[in-house]
Amino acid sequence: MKFPLQKLKQAGDEPLVFEDDVDIRELETMNNDIRRIEPVHVEGQATTRGNDITITFSIEGEMILPCARTLVDVPYPFHIDAVEVFNMSPYHTEEDDSEVHPVNGEVLDLAPYIRENVQLEIPTRVFSNDNDAHETAPQEGKGWQVVTEEPEEKKVDPRMAKLQSLLNEEENE
Repeated sequence: MKFPLQKLKQAGDEPLVFEDDVDIRELETMNNDIRRIEPVHVEGQATTRGNDITITFSIEGEMILPCARTLVDVPYPFHIDAVEVFNMSPYHTEEDDSEVHPVNGEVLDLAPYIRENVQLEIPTRVFSNDNDAHETAPQEGKGWQVVTEEPEEKKVDPRMAKLQSLLNEEENE
């Protein structure tokens, strides 16, 4: 989602309204829990005042995350409201103010800020509400497998077998 600075300047005091679907599937390859994410719907407005550009936008979409218990796919819908402030001045650097981003070149690209806001929205863990999730959950993977505890039969140490038979005889009497 790119905005030419000339178009933003021409808008003047009127906000530039935008709406589009943005493909951010590169988040799937990053080191996070997102297994799959479809293009997100972004709508908002850009307002220019002097050298400052304020973009207010909302992001809606759905990402697929692993269940914390069973590792099955869990759809996680999200809605994010965000505000990003940019400065077109060539003398402004990011060290001046960490909340105001410098604009490099003649085009403002909003896609990295959309990806950043979605990454911040990833929950630490999600759980599947599906009761059948335990049956469909993977039972093994690369270097791991599910181990369940099954009740063990009480086995008598062969060295203590004679003693066990004496105890059994005392109980029977």
